[in-house]
Amino acid sequence: MRDTQSAVVLTKADPPTLKASAFALRASADRSAGERRPPKEAIRSRAFEYGFDAVGFARAESPPGARGHLSAFLAEGRHGEMEWMQRTPERRADPKTLWPKAKTVIALGVNYGPLGDPLAPLARRECGLFSVYAQNADYHDVLKRRLKGFAAWIVRSFSGEVKIFVDTAPVMEKPLAQAAGLGWQGKHTNLVSRDFGSWLFLGSVFTTLELPPDEAGADACGSCSRCLEICPTGAFTAPYRIDARRCISYLTIEHKGHIGREFREAIGNRIYGCDDCLAVCPWNKFAVAAREAAFHPRIELTLPLLRELAQLTDSDFREFFRGSPVKRIGRDRFVRNVLIAIGNSREPQLAPAAERLLKDGSALVRAMAVWAMSRLLPQEEFARLSVLYAPDETEPAVAAEWRCGHQYMAGKDEIVPTSPTGLLTQE
Repeated sequence: MRDTQSAVVLTKADPPTLKASAFALRASADRSAGERRPPKEAIRSRAFEYGFDAVGFARAESPPGARGHLSAFLAEGRHGEMEWMQRTPERRADPKTLWPKAKTVIALGVNYGPLGDPLAPLARRECGLFSVYAQNADYHDVLKRRLKGFAAWIVRSFSGEVKIFVDTAPVMEKPLAQAAGLGWQGKHTNLVSRDFGSWLFLGSVFTTLELPPDEAGADACGSCSRCLEICPTGAFTAPYRIDARRCISYLTIEHKGHIGREFREAIGNRIYGCDDCLAVCPWNKFAVAAREAAFHPRIELTLPLLRELAQLTDSDFREFFRGSPVKRIGRDRFVRNVLIAIGNSREPQLAPAAERLLKDGSALVRAMAVWAMSRLLPQEEFARLSVLYAPDETEPAVAAEWRCGHQYMAGKDEIVPTSPTGLLTQE
């Protein structure tokens, strides 16, 4: 997630070329069609034509409570290593600070509902599990193309200026989506929709047009606490409060260092993200499978074998995940995650896949290869490998994994404390 922004600004300053004339004719036709009904009604209707599944309108101002929640989240360090969140908190908290000319935020959602039970693969310990959103194309790319076309139509039809955002700028998408009536932020802090459950990708169009706001979404979680109770790592410190540093999605995607030992077993075979809190929401009974083909899972990412994923070189990784959101974490962090899943598999036949990585060039990978071996091998075999590899290890964190592996084998496994960056602290 990068703090960048996309803007579409069209004017009448195009040169009088044939292309510009054609554009002017199309603009005139669009504006004439748009003016047959109120702008807000025309814009909402056209949003659906562009493939959006939910659309709402909010004033370009800080949603109630959003600024305070963001300030507390950052002050308590619950954002972990996501430094981009604290670079410009004042711009993130208020659309007017981000773009003073904005008068209206058009919040848009695209359904990415799964085809089946997203938690079913947790039982297949020899396979890796990707979060639903990451099983095919990068949604940033898909939504940005759609938003650009939609925003350009708004300018052609009603003038004004627009800027588009899709999770790549300091914008509080979920509070704004609630303010625009798309749903409400559930106890798991994600948006919940009455029509699509927990499965909406969000984007927004900021515009200088002043359009009537919709009624904000009302919280309908009631007494339900399923999302809080299912979290494997206890990331929710209270309803509507998450500590990202304990969240599996954060640990497997945003966290750049060694993952703390206290979280590894809970990660299971989740190798990129986690959907547990989203999947158990009762409002998903109204959800439907995504109609966008780009969000249907690639067959090779539905039940991928861990032993094959562990063999990916850097070039293999970049080719395999071309056009995927997974690509941004890089091969080393990805294989780190795969090795944790291998260790949790308790399948000794996967030990050779981990052993091949004991001399990998990345300390992240070597450390988790050691940890996986300590979970898969008999004590004597682990001791034999320790004699072969541990004496030559120069990275303190990897050496610590060898020591902890012996303690685990001896039945004296201890939780090794981690620093704020996730690196193992030394004895």
